[in-house]
Amino acid sequence: MRNSLKDFKARALARADVRREYDVLAEEFELLDEILKARAATGLTQAEVAARIGTTQSAVARLESAIGKPSPSIATLKRYASALGYRLQVRLIKDQGHQGLTTRSTRTRAKTARAG
Repeated sequence: MRNSLKDFKARALARADVRREYDVLAEEFELLDEILKARAATGLTQAEVAARIGTTQSAVARLESAIGKPSPSIATLKRYASALGYRLQVRLIKDQGHQGLTTRSTRTRAKTARAG
């Protein structure tokens, strides 16, 4: 009996190490899904998008499968979005469970405040 992709994914995600890596990449998967859906909605091929932004079909293919590879620049994503009749929107969203990095000056001020 053949196992389905869903079964494989469920078994893989049951492993803590796989789940952590999957969660780390979730936002990248979401962005790539949006990119692919946008191109599908326009009915354009990779070659047609490439012609509109002045690159090759293979470069568009790499952009559309960029997980684990160097990320495309914002300028490239803007050109891609424009070729599809979209506009790129990049936002920072506060991670409620994350304290962020502490800078040296912040740590120094905190130590000084506790000492004084």
